[in-house]
Amino acid sequence: MPTFTFKAMDAQGQEIEDVIEAQTQDEAQATIRQMGYFVTKISAQKAEKSGSAATANQRRKTFAVAGAGGKTIVRFTRQLSILQDAGLPILRSLKILEGQQKPGALKNSLIDVCDEIEGGSTLSEALGKSPKTFDRLYVNMIKAGEAGGSLEVILQRLAEFKERTQSLKNKIVGAMIYPVMVVLFTVMILTFIMLFIIPEFKKMFEEFEMKLPVITELLIELSNKIAKYWFMIPLIPTCGILFILLVRKFKAGRFGFDLAILKVPVLGKLTEKSNLARTQRTLGALVASGVPILESIAITRETSGNSVYEKLFLKVSDSIREGETIARPLRIFSKTNYHPVAHFFWIATGALPPLAILLIKPELVQIAVYGSLALGVLTGMLYLLWFKTPCVEELVINMVDVGEETGELDVMLYKVADYYEEEVNVLTEGMIKLIEPLLIIFLGLTILFIVAALFLPLVSMISGLAGGGD
Repeated sequence: MPTFTFKAMDAQGQEIEDVIEAQTQDEAQATIRQMGYFVTKISAQKAEKSGSAATANQRRKTFAVAGAGGKTIVRFTRQLSILQDAGLPILRSLKILEGQQKPGALKNSLIDVCDEIEGGSTLSEALGKSPKTFDRLYVNMIKAGEAGGSLEVILQRLAEFKERTQSLKNKIVGAMIYPVMVVLFTVMILTFIMLFIIPEFKKMFEEFEMKLPVITELLIELSNKIAKYWFMIPLIPTCGILFILLVRKFKAGRFGFDLAILKVPVLGKLTEKSNLARTQRTLGALVASGVPILESIAITRETSGNSVYEKLFLKVSDSIREGETIARPLRIFSKTNYHPVAHFFWIATGALPPLAILLIKPELVQIAVYGSLALGVLTGMLYLLWFKTPCVEELVINMVDVGEETGELDVMLYKVADYYEEEVNVLTEGMIKLIEPLLIIFLGLTILFIVAALFLPLVSMISGLAGGGD
């Protein structure tokens, strides 16, 4: 029979710590209350496994570098929901799914979860001991389902939530694959032209001792720099990414960068709407599952993935503790204040590209400096115009307000999430349609520049030869 360790208070207010045997945790609590004690904490005591069983389980585990992927968790949750709906005991369901899993993080976690349940732990307690695979949201929804006796319903809701969240993520990632691949192939082709084609034309021009147009000299100089510093092509973006990661290690840096991204046209709106869709669906799922509102907001804050929304939900949580509703602090704190780090990223975005001229032709230092100052001031002024834009639209606040008044907060949150998921779909399709012509224009201008730079001296050379022949 499972053994439970508990702490309780007696009639005199003295704390008592002891163990009790019972079939379930609810039965253990009932027995303790019959003894005249008030339970403050209770947990299942893990049964000792035999050495051979423990060794066998350890041998079944495999080395896993990362945690379980999102798609794997989605599939597992849906399968567990189906098995529970069919009426199978939870331990048997988990063992069936563990046997079906490929070697990896999820299989290792399920082996541990089965061991914990066999030792007397509840499903939520067992899942909570594998935080790299099952996050806090997952564990708390399962815990709410156990407390309300509706684990099958909660698993179905959790499976639907995971599927919708993964679908949204896949759409955004899928939309970015096309432009990223086009840019990568473009860079590779242009690098090949600069390293192998342009030098051949350079030799030919030198043999004829021609006076080259400025545009041709610029192209040849660019080719020379790329041939000499080719390793900088991957190094520059890598250093930029490392710099951003370093800045994000600090609280102010992470908040400033996330805020700067939210204010970028098109990309900022996509980030905002996808974040609102995810957070509102998360909060709705937790509220519908019976998780206390403060705990629900805390979990939503942790899973938002953006420090601007993390700060917003923290303010909402503090206001609720003081007796406020959710809608009022959402309206008050959704407007962001000026942040120097966000301003720096906007200025740097405009100021850095013109300085690249110095890498090609250092003599053009005045053009590079003036261009950098002009674009840096322009992007800095744009940030000052847009930094007060709210990060939560009035629609969300009004829907939450109505949900609180009618007692259907979870329903309203789901409606908001559905609306913003559709908005993300529309915005993603629009962004792809916008990126395609921009890439075509960029490629066209690049090809025009190269063709003009190479053919202008060729035309002059042909004209000179024709004139000499006459």
